[in-house]
Amino acid sequence: MQDQPLIDADFEFIEDMLLKYGDDHSVLNPSELDGYLTALVSGPTPIDISIWFPAIWGDQNPNWETPQDCKRFIDLAVRHMNARATQMANDSQGFKARFEETEHQGQPLVLAEEWCFGYLRGVGVSQWPELPTAQAQWLGAITLCAEQDNFELPADFDVTLHRQRVAAIEPAARGLHDFWTGQR
Repeated sequence: MQDQPLIDADFEFIEDMLLKYGDDHSVLNPSELDGYLTALVSGPTPIDISIWFPAIWGDQNPNWETPQDCKRFIDLAVRHMNARATQMANDSQGFKARFEETEHQGQPLVLAEEWCFGYLRGVGVSQWPELPTAQAQWLGAITLCAEQDNFELPADFDVTLHRQRVAAIEPAARGLHDFWTGQR
């Protein structure tokens, strides 16, 4: 089916292709792609693949070595996008973002920065209009995490505040999806 969730091997292929063909202007990893596709399916209007696919690559489509790699990447991206759309429409409370994880001072830590970068890329590609105050606050929760620099966490990193901010992202994404669904 075209909306079945991807498996780990699918995400590994996606990551390999993003690393192989991406650059500083493209989506960098599966977490960022997940955020991007989540914003696309959550926005005010459907976006054509002719617009959203090149935006993955910074508006410069790769020169694929094989047509099979291109086709597989597109098929997986569309399938993941459809799975996100189906989940958000039928079970938004079950939505779980594909965040990255790291370790900080011996403890596991969820990182949402890349996912949020992708979400904001999707908002931009979809050209979301100005949001009412309540919904703008949800988008602000996502924007705040996109602004964090999680590449090198300082020793005095506020883990509690970070976890609170990350915990606000999935409810914000659900709320934005529900808002735009009600506007369509």
